[in-house]
Amino acid sequence: MTVSKWTIIALAAVTAIVLLVPLLVGELLTRPATQAIGPPPRDLGAVAIELPAGRTGRVAGWFVQGRPGAGVVLLLHGVRANRRQMLGRARFLKAAGYSTLLIDLPAHGESAGDRITFGARESHGVASALDYLRQRLPHEKIAVIGISLGAASLVLARERPPLSAVVLESMYPTVTDAVASRLAIRLGAAGEVLTPLLLWQLPVRLGVPVSALRPIDRVSTLGALLLIASGTADRHTPWPQTQQLFARAGAPKALWGLEDVAHVDLHRALPRAYEQRIVAFLAATLR
Repeated sequence: MTVSKWTIIALAAVTAIVLLVPLLVGELLTRPATQAIGPPPRDLGAVAIELPAGRTGRVAGWFVQGRPGAGVVLLLHGVRANRRQMLGRARFLKAAGYSTLLIDLPAHGESAGDRITFGARESHGVASALDYLRQRLPHEKIAVIGISLGAASLVLARERPPLSAVVLESMYPTVTDAVASRLAIRLGAAGEVLTPLLLWQLPVRLGVPVSALRPIDRVSTLGALLLIASGTADRHTPWPQTQQLFARAGAPKALWGLEDVAHVDLHRALPRAYEQRIVAFLAATLR
């Protein structure tokens, strides 16, 4: 039995689609999210800063001076966002007396970077921001609040000054989990087939091995009072994955599951509960 030329053409077309779709998705996922941010809101009382960040170039941000002795909080936004995502947090932290630093992660906002690397190169920007805080406020205790990519970037940072408190929100445990869950949301069962085809691109496209993007292996190294928070209805980072992260984290630690909340900004989802929980958490360590 011979195979018709149309069958061969159809098979070739399917093969091309299977190969090209992951390449296109990989391009879209890693494309930089840079844009002009503009001046800080007047009510924030912030000053614009610019920091060096190694190979990634410069990191842009806003610094807000708080009450001396109250402590300082570094605010790290999620993927394809920028420092403006953290304005709500900066405002209630300022009201509570804390200094804050809001930065654009590398390849986001006004910071330099040619690719989003899921925390690998973004971690250089985080390390630079922490060094800046230690130099500018040498006697203040430092806390960090990171959302998703921002949380992973902190955990993956190899060199950082001692931290007193850390809040990790909606953080993926491994890049394999992150890619698989997101493809499953959009493509269903077909996502399982495409996940390996996306992951093999990381070393080629970004120069980053998959093994380097496993925050779950580094979460125990933070050495700070830790709060891990996520929505229990989060499909991007399902609640069992958050529980796995918590199990691997070092003590002292706390777990906060926001009932029926998805993969959204937790502060915007439940502002009053969020502010009360975070202010109490920070007050226990920074003061």
